[in-house]
Amino acid sequence: MKVLDPRGFGLVCATLAVVAGLTIAGCANRVDGVANPNAADLAAYKTAAASSSAAATSSRKAAAQTQAINDNCGQFPSTTGVGVSKYNDFINAHDSNAPDYASRRDAAASTLDEAAERVESGVSTAGDSLPSDLAAKFTEYVAAARLLASESRKMTYTAPVGPLNDASRRVNDARNAVREACPKR
Repeated sequence: MKVLDPRGFGLVCATLAVVAGLTIAGCANRVDGVANPNAADLAAYKTAAASSSAAATSSRKAAAQTQAINDNCGQFPSTTGVGVSKYNDFINAHDSNAPDYASRRDAAASTLDEAAERVESGVSTAGDSLPSDLAAKFTEYVAAARLLASESRKMTYTAPVGPLNDASRRVNDARNAVREACPKR
């Protein structure tokens, strides 16, 4: 084989490189022991990772809370406003002895029950994302609206109005408490 032949020269160079590499690798010293991370670096990494995870969790919770508040507070005025309107129609019919008194009474009671159902559903859907103090105010409205619906159904021209008036005040107080607790729009 000719040494200056390009193939032969390449083969000789490759063989010399392999022999040199094996010689160097064979002469190297092995380090005894177990590979361990630097304790200070590991602690710092774990702290940073936990902090980052906590911040992400906190951010998700804050976003969920904001969404729950916006969803529930946003629909509250229109949902409950219909009940107020129907209830006022019923009271006007009652006070004027209107011939459609019974149908207005029933419409008011149904609308109040529907509003209570929608508010309760919103609170339930929000779950723990809704702040507990605000959830309690919504829940009080639900109870008050259902009571007013019940008292409305009991009304006749000769029925005492005291329980109806008390229930009406409770609904108004509950609506005002929710409106005051919700962010201003």
